[in-house]
Amino acid sequence: MSIYSLKGRKWTITESLIIVLLALVPLFVTFPYRVNIFLSWEGAYRISSGQIPFKDFGSPLGYGFWIIPALFFKIFGPEMVSLVKAQVLINIMAGFAFRSILKSLDIRPGIRLLSLLVFVLSYSFFNFWPWYNHTVIVFELIGISFLFKSFFSDNRTRSYLWMAAAALFIFLSVFTKQDGGGMAFMLCLLFLAYNCYQTRRWVDFPIFIGMFGLVAVFFIVPLMPGFGYWFNHGQPPHSSRLALNDFTDEIFGSSNWIKAYVVLVVFCIVAKVKQWNTWLQQRREVLFVLLTLGILGEAAIFQVTSYTPPDNNIFFHSFAFAFVATYLCELLHVYVDSPRSLLIGTLLVLFWWSGTWWKYIGRFTDRLFPAQEMVDAHNPNHENVVNRRNYMINEDTTDVPVSSWIFSDLKPFRKIYMPPSTVKGMDRIMALPVVKDNKSDLKVLNMSELTPLAVVIPYKPETGPDCPLWYHLGVGMFNRQLAIYKQKVQDHHYDIILFEYAPGLNNFFPFALRDELKLHYHQVDSFLAPRRPTNAIIEVYIK
Repeated sequence: MSIYSLKGRKWTITESLIIVLLALVPLFVTFPYRVNIFLSWEGAYRISSGQIPFKDFGSPLGYGFWIIPALFFKIFGPEMVSLVKAQVLINIMAGFAFRSILKSLDIRPGIRLLSLLVFVLSYSFFNFWPWYNHTVIVFELIGISFLFKSFFSDNRTRSYLWMAAAALFIFLSVFTKQDGGGMAFMLCLLFLAYNCYQTRRWVDFPIFIGMFGLVAVFFIVPLMPGFGYWFNHGQPPHSSRLALNDFTDEIFGSSNWIKAYVVLVVFCIVAKVKQWNTWLQQRREVLFVLLTLGILGEAAIFQVTSYTPPDNNIFFHSFAFAFVATYLCELLHVYVDSPRSLLIGTLLVLFWWSGTWWKYIGRFTDRLFPAQEMVDAHNPNHENVVNRRNYMINEDTTDVPVSSWIFSDLKPFRKIYMPPSTVKGMDRIMALPVVKDNKSDLKVLNMSELTPLAVVIPYKPETGPDCPLWYHLGVGMFNRQLAIYKQKVQDHHYDIILFEYAPGLNNFFPFALRDELKLHYHQVDSFLAPRRPTNAIIEVYIK
């Protein structure tokens, strides 16, 4: 490549390095066992083993979320670190999708680079594990990026190919999580309606809907009839988990970032637009406004409908930043394309989102400048030390700090550290006679977060139309399934059962089934579950 060519591609190279290098960071660190990550592992393991969703197991979600993790299980094996590798690819896809959207909107390179840095730091960098509330947005961004490419393509055939790709990924978004995917579909219809109005290509609207419908038929028909029962959360025979005041309380009671951005966006538009009729003809500018306000609205709703983890909706920061920075720079006639401006902008963005990277540097500063250790607050023979770190005393003596967690020798848990009680408990499970003398038809019910034990015990996860992927009563399984499992326990169907008892969570594993276990099975062990805080236990039952 010539020097001239390299100079012309400096923005592409720099942005690509930001996306890829920061996405690769998780490959070089170890991790504590993450709460609820068993769900990501279980779905990927079942699909990679050849099980068919909605036939071999039920789920209120589509299987879009598990496609990439299952592929990585096939390539790298069913280990927890394979999930981390899958998330690396997901983060790279997200970064390039966001960059593509900004390029389609002709955002200036300097603003685009800084916005991309905001996106990576605020939304991708700390996402080490695949989770459906993140993947649904990634598929949405990919779909929007393809849709915008179709809007501004000069070749009609290529335009429809981009639109078909958009329909595919928007469906995968719906097929990952109904709420985020549904809002993604509605946003795309909004963008499409405006673009059709401006270009007078009204045929594009039904063509996109038809493409989406064909993709849906291709994915859903092979899954019937079980799909109709499981994929209808909030409809009979299931009940809704949402209420109107959930939205009003969250949006009007908090959501300060989102509301502040809406105010800034409105101010920017009013300050810049002089002739509304002329402005409405500028497709890229109007689409930029619709996209920014649409993402802010989606984030406001998404934080209510998908509330775990609590910061899963912060994808809006990068879009709002790109919009406000673009309009302010144009209004002030200031541009950030020069090396000096970019350096200042980069330092400001790093300062703004220091919370995502400082925790890693903070480990070293804590060693260089250690805080004064807390002494026994109940011992009158010592001078009591009160500071920011110890002004409150943790009376929960059952909690095990992460600093004391250890690694397991079991292969699926490689590079993952857990409470010592969990590691020793798994070793005792492996030493049980029922496990050591394991026959090929060993029947195991694993109602715990240690689903990777299926690889090393080993056993085949139970299959059937009433076998849920996970056991959260009212979320991942329902009363019909609970009755079936209670009957199996009464009939001593299983050789060994692992049951996680989390009294602080609402039937995260159904309490009623534990009552049956106490009556019909013999508990031989218990140990801490790999949660933070360690407030749940895993009980081991045999016939």
